[in-house]
Amino acid sequence: MSRTGRRTLAASLAVLLALAVWAGPERLRGLAFVVRAAGMQGGAAESLARWRTVPFDVSDVRVPTRHGPVRARLYRPLERRGRTVVLTSGVHADGIDEPRLVKLAGDLAMGGQWVLTPEPPDLLRYEITPRLPDVIEDAAAWASAQPDLAPDGKVDLFGISFSGGLSVVASGRPALKGRVAATLSFGGHGDLPRVLAFLCTGELPDGTRLTPHDYGVVVILLNVADRLVPPEQVEPLRAAIRTFLRASHLTLTDKALAEQTFARARTLQAELPEPAATLMGHVNTRNVEALGPLLLPYAKAFAADPSLSPARSPAPGSPVYLLHGAGDTVIPAMESVLLAEALRPHTEVHQLATPLISHAEVDRQADAADVWRLVGFWSALLDE
Repeated sequence: MSRTGRRTLAASLAVLLALAVWAGPERLRGLAFVVRAAGMQGGAAESLARWRTVPFDVSDVRVPTRHGPVRARLYRPLERRGRTVVLTSGVHADGIDEPRLVKLAGDLAMGGQWVLTPEPPDLLRYEITPRLPDVIEDAAAWASAQPDLAPDGKVDLFGISFSGGLSVVASGRPALKGRVAATLSFGGHGDLPRVLAFLCTGELPDGTRLTPHDYGVVVILLNVADRLVPPEQVEPLRAAIRTFLRASHLTLTDKALAEQTFARARTLQAELPEPAATLMGHVNTRNVEALGPLLLPYAKAFAADPSLSPARSPAPGSPVYLLHGAGDTVIPAMESVLLAEALRPHTEVHQLATPLISHAEVDRQADAADVWRLVGFWSALLDE
């Protein structure tokens, strides 16, 4: 979170703390979580972030799925409050080691919730496939059957970015009926073909325009590379793309190493034959305008499987929470609005778009009303 954002949120917290005390401890829990998630430190904010927190242990486990066992991590607080959360990351090569996922899991565990973070292998390769909701479903089914993880036989299902929408898909499947207490899609999609069309064109469903983030476009290219280049060029092109994506992630933690990795992506481009070299050139220059029209004819076919879209899959029977950054340019906030409309005839839905969030992390400044709405959202979810 930026220094300006922390100051703005801190100014709001003085008022919010008074309101939370008046409203009762149920809001204090949500407020404390939001303060932890925002990474605020010092003074009253730090005291609030530690409100009723507990130590937790972390261990690696293996979770059985129909596609083979997957690596997972279990965060186990010394005092349990609330249900176990099965939390799946977005599309990222670091998987369960991704720093933002680790922080979110830790923030939840400090509040007393056990957290299981499964690692679907396809996410590590930046691939969006029908295997992903299978793995999420199987991980939730396994966790809900473990007496120590789910004493009442139920878990919460949280997913970040594309895993948010896929968690909603998994939650609606027959095998999880009665086993999921609530599902959170954090910056997730409703209809994957619609999102990919936006990333390729910049056009939203209502006809307005928004400049898409190049990250999403590059992920599409990786997934449809076999439609665009000869077979012998597919894997070298994908290796170069993954190098670029890795460099993009490193900009958050190690700018010097990120620059070295970007340079490696440019070197790999120079070693590619045509047409892969031209495509990789568009990646390295973040040329969304050139890539979008090339990818659009293939994007919808790649995303056509209904199991990749919650709006095209059976709705969950338990409550669904849809949280989105108002200005998200990877998966637009309109996706949560449209998904809420599709789900509401079948299930209870809570939907919030907030300026406090970018894509899938709390890192923006906003006024007290925005913070209070976010606190209310998390308070309701954590109390399910």
